[in-house]
Order: sequence, then C-alpha cells, then structure tokens
Amino acid sequence: MTNPIFNWLDRRSAGLLLHPTALPGRQGIGTLGADARRLLDFLHRADLQYWQICPLGPTGFGHSPYQCFSAFAGNPWLIDLEALVSLDLLEEEQLAPLRELPLDTVDFDGIARIKPGLLKLAWKRFRDGGEDELGEFGSFSGWREKNDSWLAPYALYMALKQHFKDTPWQEWPSGAATYLKAAAGPLREETQGAVDEQAFYQFIFFNQWGGLRRYAAERGIGIIGDAPIYVAGDSADTWSNPWLFELDRDGRPSHVAGVPPDYFSETGQMWGNPLYDWKALTESGYDWWLRRLALNFELFDVVRLDHFRGFEAHWRIPAEAEDARAGEWVPGPGLPFFEAVAQRFPEAKIIAEDLGEITPELIEFLEATGLPGMAVLQFAFTLEPDNLYLPCNLRRNTVAYPGTHDNDTCFGWWRDAASDEVRDQLRRYLRVSGDDIPWDLVRTAYASPCNMVVVALQDLLSLGSEARFNTPGTVSGNWAWRCRQEQLDQLEEQSARYLREIAWLYNRGPLAGTDPDGGEQRSSP
Repeated sequence: MTNPIFNWLDRRSAGLLLHPTALPGRQGIGTLGADARRLLDFLHRADLQYWQICPLGPTGFGHSPYQCFSAFAGNPWLIDLEALVSLDLLEEEQLAPLRELPLDTVDFDGIARIKPGLLKLAWKRFRDGGEDELGEFGSFSGWREKNDSWLAPYALYMALKQHFKDTPWQEWPSGAATYLKAAAGPLREETQGAVDEQAFYQFIFFNQWGGLRRYAAERGIGIIGDAPIYVAGDSADTWSNPWLFELDRDGRPSHVAGVPPDYFSETGQMWGNPLYDWKALTESGYDWWLRRLALNFELFDVVRLDHFRGFEAHWRIPAEAEDARAGEWVPGPGLPFFEAVAQRFPEAKIIAEDLGEITPELIEFLEATGLPGMAVLQFAFTLEPDNLYLPCNLRRNTVAYPGTHDNDTCFGWWRDAASDEVRDQLRRYLRVSGDDIPWDLVRTAYASPCNMVVVALQDLLSLGSEARFNTPGTVSGNWAWRCRQEQLDQLEEQSARYLREIAWLYNRGPLAGTDPDGGEQRSSP
C-alpha cells in the first residue's frame, strides 16, 4: 500500500466530550464565558489535553447542532451576555429573566423568548454609540471585511428569514430566491439594519470563541471541533450555492442523505439533508469545502469529520421515500478530495467519524487517508471475538470513546440496553463486577492501544439515561441536558486526581514519566 495521505496521531492523549450548551451557569444555556473557562481549568488539573465539542453553528428546528443555518457561522445563543455587561452593552438587571430559567436543562423556548431581545439591546447600544472599536475585540468593520465571503450571504439570509417570518428560503418570492438575486435587489437595502445586526452577533461570537481558545491553549488544551458532512436544506449554504447540491428548480432536494438500517434504527435514518453535487464541487477544485475547512482549522486544533463514510460512498434516498430503506449506495468523492485537503492544509489534524456499517471498502479508504477512525466501547461486547471495537482488536491510529453524544450514557446503556449476554461478556472480558461500569469503561479506554481517548462528562459523573444528550432518529427531547455547577465541583474534588493518575499510568498526560503521587495506590472515584 502507498503511503497514507495523513499521519498526525502519533502520541497518546485523553480528552473530554461536552458541548458548550451543556455547560453550567445562570444564563439558561451554556455559554463561551466564565463557566467554559472553569471547565478548561478542570481539564488542565485532570491532565485532559483535549476538549471535544459538537458543531457550533446557529441551530434551527429541533436545536440540533447537526442541522444549522450555516456551516460557517456561530450560534448567537452561545454568546456570554455577562461579558456584554462588562463591555457596557447591557445592564446586569437586564439578565434577570435568564436567571429564572432551569439550571440542569436548556429551556429552548425560554431562551428563544428572552435572549434574542437582549442581544438586540446590545446591538442597538453599540450601533447608537457610533464607535467601530469594541474593547479588545477591535474593529467591527475590519472583522466584517475579513470574513465577508461567508458573512455577507449568511447575514442577508438571516435578515431575510426574519423578514419572511422564518419560512424556508424555498418559499421566498423570486426576488429573494437566491443570494445573487437578493443582494442585487431592493430587499438588500430594506433589510440593511437586520443584516448589520446579524453581522454584529457573529463579531461577538467569534471574538468570544477566540478568547476561549487562547485560554485553552495557555493550559495546553486543544479543541476538537466537529464538521458535519452535510448542511441543512434551509441554510445560507444551500441558498447562496444551490448549484453545489442536488436540488430541483424550486430549491428542494431531489434526494436526501441518511444511512441504512443499523445499530440505531431498524429502518435506517432519513436525515433529510440535501446531497452534494460532487461533480460540480470537483470542477470547482472543492473550493466551498476548502473554504469551510479553512475556517474550521482557524477555530479548532483538530476537526472531526462527521459521517466520514459519505466521502467514500453515501446513502442516496429519494426525497419522497417513506424511510431510509429506499436508498442506495452511491460513490463519494474519494481520495482525490483528501489529496486536495492535504495539499491546501498539509498540517491538518482530522478525525474520521467512521461509525455505522463497516465495509472492507471503508476500511481500505480510511487506511489510505491515514486518518484516525473512532471506536465506541459500548459497541464492543457483542459475543464476537473479532469485533473491531474489542480492546484487544483496537489500533493505535484510533480515537476510543466509552460512548459518544449519540449513545446513551454508559450507566444508562448498562442498565437499560445491554443484554444479559453482553453484560456477562463485559464482566468476564474486563474482569470487573459491573458495579462501576462508567469508570470501568473509562479506564479500559485509557488502557487501550488507541493513541487518543475521549470520555463524555456524563460518564465521569456516572449519570443515567436522564443525562443522554441525543437519540439518533428522534426529533424531540434532545440536546437539552446541562451539567450543574455542583456536579463539576464534585468532579474537581473527587475525580481530577484519579484521572491524572491513570493518565500517568497509561502514558496519556504531560506528566508521563513522572508519577504525580509517588506511586500511591488509589481506587476509582
């Protein structure tokens, strides 16, 4: 076999999985503020070198970070409003309604009712102040000009979406049917104020994120971002680049993305996202994708490509089908795409989310790219000794997870989903009683050959299914769980030291080679 395209995962490390919306705090939703910094402080004390998150884009129906209005923009709901008080754009008492929202869940309806109005107040104060500079964030106009290629269509799209009462762009009048038409027509001037407002929110978001990333870097922590392979049908991406997708004359998908029946669903999953016109993308030199990845590499240290399988072959489902079983496999762009990525970004660090149906073709494709794939330990104990996810079968160029954001928590899985046969195999394989399954799987992941391991915060807290973040194939009840501050305090007090110890034991921390406690023996938290 020829040399792989990438070869970056060459040292052992550990990280934590938690989406920012799930951070604690008194703003109704996790933000990019002080609570995120406290989490990074915990990671530093626990010798966790990575923080993995879900996509940061502005979410639509269902609030899924995998169905965003843009593949480039940030979610204004993650903006830390307390920092805007410090910048004299808001008053502390104006945040009072947010303080009434739940602490352990995201009340999305409450956030939608309160936060946009507060953001608008901040924008109006900035606009009416007549200044271009905003503290350490610098020049608004300068930042806006630098990001114009994606910001201009996104801001106009969001302004028009507000103008047309949140209807999908496919239902807008002909004068707004595409970005090119809208930008050259009267609606552009009519919505200018709203366009400026949307651009301001992105200015705040990206500057707050930049500050948070610098804070992480100072503590030796890298950020693992997440880039979904597909974009939403109703998005600035499809509206401004319809020729790059399989859309009909009305802008609606002729075929949609999904996966065939698998572990998560007997009928497969019909996601509804439009598919790419890979012929058009190839002819453009993958320009849109390379610009998207360029922004991701500015924001994150490592980028996880969601549904990596789609680059080798994607499940193409007729838009009118009842479920995903009507689909068929169609070739993706293949290795030429990743060769173009490597030529543009030779130092790129990418994780391939290769879960689902594992075929010989997918294995060969992954090996040719050289990218690390993923292994989920909850999938390992199926009574088959050749199971790819069994610890004895894992490989170094892999990222191991006890469970991901799409899985139940380890405790919930053990209690409610694992069969008696699976429980018996796990107990015998790991030589454990089964009384502390989350930490058994965490330690197993740390001990595995995989060069990177990422554990979910819920599993460090040994929480049950009530803390599950997402159930694939469902459209409600997801993405709302939040960590309470006292839970994070509990981790800092009871678990940071143990995580530091197993990082040393299994050569996954900056203290490798130096026993942090002189060989003291301790049990799990």
